[in-house]
Amino acid sequence: MKHAIQGVHCAAATPVTADGKPNLPLYVDHCRKLMDEGCHGIAMLGTTGEANSFGLHDRMALLDGTIEGGLAAEVLLPGTSAPSVADTVELTRHAVRAGVKGVVLLPPYYYKGVSDEGLYRFYSRVIEGVGQDFRMVFYHIPQVTQIPISHDLIERLMQAFPGIVVGIKDSSGDLDNMKAMCDRFPDLGVLAGADPLMLPVLKMGGAGCITATSNLRSDALRVVWEGWNDPAKSDEVAAAQDRINAWRTLSNKYVQLPTVKAMLARSRGDTGWLMPQPPLVELAEAERAEIWAEMEQLGG
Repeated sequence: MKHAIQGVHCAAATPVTADGKPNLPLYVDHCRKLMDEGCHGIAMLGTTGEANSFGLHDRMALLDGTIEGGLAAEVLLPGTSAPSVADTVELTRHAVRAGVKGVVLLPPYYYKGVSDEGLYRFYSRVIEGVGQDFRMVFYHIPQVTQIPISHDLIERLMQAFPGIVVGIKDSSGDLDNMKAMCDRFPDLGVLAGADPLMLPVLKMGGAGCITATSNLRSDALRVVWEGWNDPAKSDEVAAAQDRINAWRTLSNKYVQLPTVKAMLARSRGDTGWLMPQPPLVELAEAERAEIWAEMEQLGG
C-alpha cells in the first residue's frame, strides 16, 4: 500500500430528524450500503455531512452510534474540525480513542488572512493536545474557508509530526496544485475532492478521493479505482467515468447538498433524506421532481 489512507471514500451525507438531530438508523443503513457498493471508507461529518451545522455532542454521538451500529471504526474518517483549538482537540481525541482510520481537519475558518505561522500553531496545538498518535488529513477547500493550506505549511507539519500528517483532501478543483503536491510530497496521500478528478489525480500519483457523488455512484468510482492503471480495462473505466460525471453534473443543478439529499431520497427510497440543516433548505417540489426525472433518464 503506497499511502496510509487511500481509495474511494464517501463524503457521506447526514439525514436529520424533524428536530434537527442526526437520523442514526437511516445513516448507519446508508453507510453499510456505501461499503457494499464499493467504498473503502466513510468520510463522515464533512461538508456534505453538514458537520458544522451540528453541535459537538451530536457529532460525537453520531460517530459512536455509527460504530455501535456495526460499522468498523477502521473504515471511518470523520471531520473533527472546529474554529477553536479546544473544540478540535475534543472532537479529534474522541474520534482517535474510538479507533477511527484517521481524521480530516479544516483550517480554523473564522478569521481570514491568517499567516502560515498561525496555522502551524493551530495544527501543532491540536496534534499535541490529542496526546497520542493518529492519522490526520488536511482539508483544502479555500473557496469556502478562504484559507488555503500552503505547501510550505504541509512540509513543516510533516517534518514536525512524522507519521501523523498523512494526507490532504483537495477540493479546490486545481489539478496543478494537486500535481505539485504529488510531486513534492510522495508520501502524502492526495485525495481528490471532486468526483471527475479522481482519475487524473491517480495518474499523478495521488491516493483516491473523498467526494459527494460517491453517495450515489460509489460503484462507478470503485471501477475507476480498480482499473485506472490497467489498459485492458480502459473502456470500462471510461464508461464508469462518464457515469460519474453525469451524476456529478446533475447533483450541481441546484444547491449541491440539498440536491444530493433529494437524489438520496429517490435512490434509497426514503423521504427522510430530503431535509438539510439550516441555513440550507430543501429543494422545491418542482426542482425535486425535475431531478428525479433526470435520475431516471440516467438509469438510477
